[in-house]
Amino acid sequence: MPELSVRDINNNVTGTMTLPDEKFGIEGKDALLHEAVVNFLANQRQGTHATKTRGLVSGGGKKPWRQKHTGRARAGSIRSPLWRGGGVVFGPQPRDYYYSMPKKARRLALYAALSRKIADDEVIVLDKLEIQEPKTKKMVEILNNLGVAGESLLVVVNGVDRNVILSSRNIPAVRVMTAEDLHAYDVLSASRVLMTKAALEVLKAE
Repeated sequence: MPELSVRDINNNVTGTMTLPDEKFGIEGKDALLHEAVVNFLANQRQGTHATKTRGLVSGGGKKPWRQKHTGRARAGSIRSPLWRGGGVVFGPQPRDYYYSMPKKARRLALYAALSRKIADDEVIVLDKLEIQEPKTKKMVEILNNLGVAGESLLVVVNGVDRNVILSSRNIPAVRVMTAEDLHAYDVLSASRVLMTKAALEVLKAE
C-alpha cells in the first residue's frame, strides 16, 4: 500500500498517510488514460470553425457569360469552388465535439493517473494550506519552501478556497482545483501535484 509523507508549509514532515492499493496503486491503464485525455480535450473544443460554401460567398448571382458559342467552358457563377474567391468544398462547419465517457471509466482513469504520479514520487501532501489574505508573495514563499517553485504544478484543495486561488493565479504554470472537480488530464498535465490532506481524504473516500 502506498505511504506518503504529510508535510507542513515549511516542508517539515508531520506524519504519514497510507493509501489503499485498489485506488492509488493502479498500474498500467495506458489505453484508458489516453482515452480520458482525448475525451477531455475533445470536450474543450468550441467547434465554431466554419468555411463558406458557394451558397454563402457573396456575389456570383449572375451567369458570367452565355452558355454556348463563346469558346469558353460553361460557367454558372464566379463563386464556383473552381474559381479564385469561390466557395470551399467540404470545408469545416460548426459542430459539437462533445462525447461522454462512462463514469466508472473516468474515475478509474483519475486514480490511475494519481497512482502514476505517486509511483513517480511527484505528489506532495500538505497537512493544510491556509492563506489569511490573497497574497501572491505568500504562495510563492510556500512553493519555495516545498522546492516546487518554477515547476508546472497542480494544487488540489478540499472545497473552493478563494485566498489560495487568488494567491496562485498570477504564478505561471500553477493551477488550483478542488478534489471534486479533478480529472485525469489535470493530473497528467502537471509535473507535480500538491495536495492537501483533506483533499486526499475526499479522493480516498470516493
